[in-house]
Amino acid sequence: MNNFIKKNWIVFILILIILFLAKNKKISTQSIFPSMGNAEIALDSADMVSSKIGYSRNSIAPSESPDRLIIQDTNLSLQVKDVPKIINDILDITKNLGGFLINSGLSKPEGVASGNISVRIPEEKRTQALESFKKLAVKVVSESVYGNDVTDQYVDLESRLEVLNKTKAKYEEILKSAQKVTDIMSVQEQLTYLQTQVDDLKGQQKYLEQSAKLSKIVVYLSTDELALPYAPTNQWRPLVIFKNAIRSLVEIFRGLGSILIYLIVFIPIIIPVILIIRVIKRKMK
Repeated sequence: MNNFIKKNWIVFILILIILFLAKNKKISTQSIFPSMGNAEIALDSADMVSSKIGYSRNSIAPSESPDRLIIQDTNLSLQVKDVPKIINDILDITKNLGGFLINSGLSKPEGVASGNISVRIPEEKRTQALESFKKLAVKVVSESVYGNDVTDQYVDLESRLEVLNKTKAKYEEILKSAQKVTDIMSVQEQLTYLQTQVDDLKGQQKYLEQSAKLSKIVVYLSTDELALPYAPTNQWRPLVIFKNAIRSLVEIFRGLGSILIYLIVFIPIIIPVILIIRVIKRKMK
């Protein structure tokens, strides 16, 4: 068997490389760039609001309204001792402040508990909520606030609503004087279409108002600081490096174990391939 392996070691190495590449061909970009997730979410949220009203953020002239409508979202990364307990505590605090739960999740990858919870809090109580959440943590790893001024979009919606309402009023006057059934049906169809447009714009206004009144807070939780999304610093931290080294070593052993399992499973295919290659080599000689 040893002589067999020595003569065909190149084939074995090629097969191992192919199996390793096949196992690791799918790599999540989120796991490579975890710190970019929050910024992308914030930009996507802003684009969603802009696309919902039919305009990009730079297409509307700034208004001079003194009462600005600001949508603020906050992301917190907290290192805690007990993730499930802290999630429940955050939910209790949220309810006591008049807020509500959006969603939550809990997982235990590699034995390290982690989770997240998203809540809506009345804007005037946002600071109070953040301070309460921070007190539950062993360490506040990061805090990010994303603001989106939607005053101009709101004012534009108001102007469009005014035009639609005036147009609707004219059609209602025409409907009163219409006598033919075809005319009545045609005017009624236009009124239905205009009412749909009015309801849609009012819904968008309501969405902006509620988003500004109820601040969204997303809290990321973990018992391990390295499992949390945050922007790494240039500070040299031996403990962090040691943990990363241990994790890398574990991953290497896992990879080797996975390759060994693949090799055992594919032996019925590998051996015939090697025998065929040897036969071809003999004939060529």
